[in-house]
Amino acid sequence: MKIAKFGGTSVGSPEAISAIIRILKDKDHAGKTPVVVISAFSGVTDTLIGLARSAAVTGAAAYRNAASTGGVSYHELLALLEGQHKKTAARFLKGADRKAALDEINGLTDELKRILEGLNLLGELSSRTLDLVMSFGERLSARLVARIFRANGIDTDYLDTRTLIKATDRYGNAQCIQKETYANIVSFFEKKKKMPLQLATGFIASTVGGQTVTLGRGGSDLTAAIFGAALGADEVEIWTDVDGIHTADPKLVKNAFKIDEMLYTEAMEISHFGAKVLFPLTIKPALEKGIPISIRNTFNPAGGGTRVVSKAEEGEFPIRGISSISKISLLRIQGPGMVGVAGFSARVFGALARRGISVILITQSSSEYSICFAVMPHESGMAKTALEEEFEQEIRSGNIDKPVVENDLSIIAVVGSKMKSTSGISGKFFQSLGRNGINVVAIAQGSSEINISAVIPKQDEAKALNAVHEAFFHATVRSVNLFLMGTGLIGGTLLEQIASHRKTLADKDKIRINLIGAANVDRMVFCREGFDPKKAKALLNGEEKAEDQNRGKAGAEVTAEPLSLNGFVDKMISFNLPNACFCDCTANESIAAAYGKILAASIPVVTPNKRANSGSLEYYRQLTGYSKERRIPYLYETTVCAGLPVISTLRDLNLSGDRVRRIEAVLSGTLSFIFNNFDGKKTFSALVREAKAKGYTEPDPRDDLNAMDAARKALILARECGMSLEFANVDIEPILPPACFKAKTVDAFFTELEKTDAAFEKRRAAAAAKGMSLRYVAVVEEGAAKLAIRPEPANSPFRTLVDSDNIVVITTDRYSKLPMVIKGPGAGAQVTAGGVFADIVRIARTLV
Repeated sequence: MKIAKFGGTSVGSPEAISAIIRILKDKDHAGKTPVVVISAFSGVTDTLIGLARSAAVTGAAAYRNAASTGGVSYHELLALLEGQHKKTAARFLKGADRKAALDEINGLTDELKRILEGLNLLGELSSRTLDLVMSFGERLSARLVARIFRANGIDTDYLDTRTLIKATDRYGNAQCIQKETYANIVSFFEKKKKMPLQLATGFIASTVGGQTVTLGRGGSDLTAAIFGAALGADEVEIWTDVDGIHTADPKLVKNAFKIDEMLYTEAMEISHFGAKVLFPLTIKPALEKGIPISIRNTFNPAGGGTRVVSKAEEGEFPIRGISSISKISLLRIQGPGMVGVAGFSARVFGALARRGISVILITQSSSEYSICFAVMPHESGMAKTALEEEFEQEIRSGNIDKPVVENDLSIIAVVGSKMKSTSGISGKFFQSLGRNGINVVAIAQGSSEINISAVIPKQDEAKALNAVHEAFFHATVRSVNLFLMGTGLIGGTLLEQIASHRKTLADKDKIRINLIGAANVDRMVFCREGFDPKKAKALLNGEEKAEDQNRGKAGAEVTAEPLSLNGFVDKMISFNLPNACFCDCTANESIAAAYGKILAASIPVVTPNKRANSGSLEYYRQLTGYSKERRIPYLYETTVCAGLPVISTLRDLNLSGDRVRRIEAVLSGTLSFIFNNFDGKKTFSALVREAKAKGYTEPDPRDDLNAMDAARKALILARECGMSLEFANVDIEPILPPACFKAKTVDAFFTELEKTDAAFEKRRAAAAAKGMSLRYVAVVEEGAAKLAIRPEPANSPFRTLVDSDNIVVITTDRYSKLPMVIKGPGAGAQVTAGGVFADIVRIARTLV
């Protein structure tokens, strides 16, 4: 025997009703389903609530209320409601059946109209009357669908459950009076040995005195469980529009997947904390009788669904699922008058109980100094008043502070029976929140150890769900949601590298790089679900239209707009995605100035841009300090020597207790090429022309020959060694005379440069006479940084350089006799972009 319940979306359209008919006629249900519980048509209950509230507004206020709802009065809403049901009747019924159905709809809507007119005259809406108004949703749908079933060959009677299910008079959330209800149901079904299928109204019941009450939103699930328990059914089926209970809300977590089986206790916890496919109180009657509950999809009957049972397989994951309550308020009461006082908690929760306020979560400090608890936002004001009245005397005397209410909060909970036998669950849960900058306001865990709950800011709910879900269910797969600023030579090459390697990275190393946003000098492009890095430049250049990329899926829309630095950063922060990463592939000082704001939003920064770390010492310390304190990665390996592991090596030396005594380095690829080849065969100016022709210099070579870029790198190395230097403290020996820099054009510069060839040749020849060659070397030592041209002997590591290679020679306490040498290409799009890519992957590796 099966009891089936079909929710509002399952009767929300003619196609959905047709699907129900097919299900009830299949071999698993035909002749085995004595009761089918049905909800109001999709959206009707909300419409009825709006009708009642609109009707209760009188006079001038009624006109204002109509204006606020687009000018729709309660009369018009009622007509729409009536039309919706008549349209369904016309779709399925003909002749006398249709006429009878329309008469029933007219009768019910006339009754509803009289109630609404009474509300309009009184100008007020009681919870008792609201329950009566809401009951019309199920009464309309069940009567109509019963006729539709009969017309389609299913012998069916309409059953108004108010005649059988008795409940308390707590309007809006009445509690079933179990003994009397079960007796009524058993007696009803014992009267006839062969009875047509009973199409029962969900959600509604009546008091002992006969007043209509509702069992709470989602109460139709409970109606089905009550019938199942009373009749001793083998299974209760809850048919909805999803394939079952998922590991998280699939609307918020795209990687959520269906749970095949779970325990009653797990289902109780996960539905209590917001899993909307199952009404929490449904589980109690089924649990008491040991009846399995199946959550199934009306539109995918073959999908299997989720079974809720007394004994379930543990499963491969340490938790069963994650759930959340989107909107809650947290109340806190504290003060020295609470410490050691017996019965204080009883007074707190007694005061709330007397007001009928349900408490969602409770936590108390071990010192007994404070208690905080969560309630639904609409009950927070009443809860605060209840506490103020209960503890009026203590508050007046100063022994207890006034209750404090915090709004705009959510609860996220991880649930699973396996948690009590698995260590490290709490650590992983809170680490995933903390790593993503999600502040935990309150924590609760029951002694059963099948639930850990955290109160967090509401704005972080989706971010928290995704972060925690990835930590527990996709621990071997790490993702980075990337926002890229700059798609020039370095950024463009980075996009090419990501596009060509990301499949291998995902398949082999289980690392996913999702490009969420990108910007060039003119435009910026975003897509919450990520877009193809191969198309990023075309989208930014306007060669492809953003609207052509849109896939019609919520969150998957690609948008393009003019670039605004603040707009880019603000949008990235507003997306509030877990595992986000900002990558700056520009040399822009304004963008570097935004790093502080980005890190403060708990978004890691990866950059080859030297401006931030070679700017003011205060800003450098702010960024690196914030990164260390909050554990938000700030990675800038490529600011010095492109992809060579210089910064990370210095950091590792320092962390392992070594002390850097001296750094000597050639830090400019341009200057390296010029001096490596300055052997007397070509003049100095000819080598500069050659470097420009090979693309080793900026369009104006003076931007390299002023040594500013090398000086910034030297300053970064000095700061990484703990030296408190400003850029003005770096001693830079000019390579060129002032006349070269005063030249108004590049051609004029080369004319001036040729005048220095003799001086450069004289200096080179003098060094060569001693068996030496000239190099432009940066030296960081004893709290100072200096860059100068100096002669190097034949055995110098600087003489081994070729082409445009960089070299860094590090002398430490451990590497004193034989210094550490790091050498290789220190410039170029491929190696720099590769270094940036490596830092992005490093971000992913920190997500374990």
